Amino acid sequence: MTFTEQAINIFDRAVADYHATDNVDAPLKNPYPTGIEADLYRKCWIDAVQWHLEDIIRDPDIDPVAALALKRRIDRSNQERTDLVEDIDSYFYTLYREIRPLPDATINTESPAWAIDRLSILALKIWHMREQATRTDATPEHREHCQAKLDTLLTQQRDLATAIGQLLADIAAGRKYMKVYKQMKLYNDPSTNPVLYGAKKA
Repeated sequence: MTFTEQAINIFDRAVADYHATDNVDAPLKNPYPTGIEADLYRKCWIDAVQWHLEDIIRDPDIDPVAALALKRRIDRSNQERTDLVEDIDSYFYTLYREIRPLPDATINTESPAWAIDRLSILALKIWHMREQATRTDATPEHREHCQAKLDTLLTQQRDLATAIGQLLADIAAGRKYMKVYKQMKLYNDPSTNPVLYGAKKA
């Protein structure tokens, strides 16, 4: 089994496990104790929870105080997601650190983990689009429209998995090299967000 096949299987399991309760407050019960498998499962679980938090906050009748609390929770989730993607990139960086790049090696536009981040989101899109394509309370036109979108998403998943596999093979062969750039989110840092460090001065 290739790495991307394994990742898709783990993402599918995480999405199914989340929807067993469909509750944003359900505790994470990671079936993988350690390693990259545990990180991939946790990554997709975070994505699943945040997907549904984004649904909730779009309720036009939501209480403004509750919406603000939810926005703060989404911000924390985004930071946790970013940190975890960086951890996954560190795994690949360590895995390939002994590889000597070829003289004409090139760098990719995105790192392996950020491509895998998109693969995780695709697993969620596919689950929800399949749900819409099989809704018994929807019109045939709705189901047909969603089935067409589902077919496109499945093609996109195959193409992205292939591209990630090719990227990893290229890194392993020295045809490409990778760097790990930490995300520098100024708005989360009390020392770089003017609202936060300005509040401290006040």
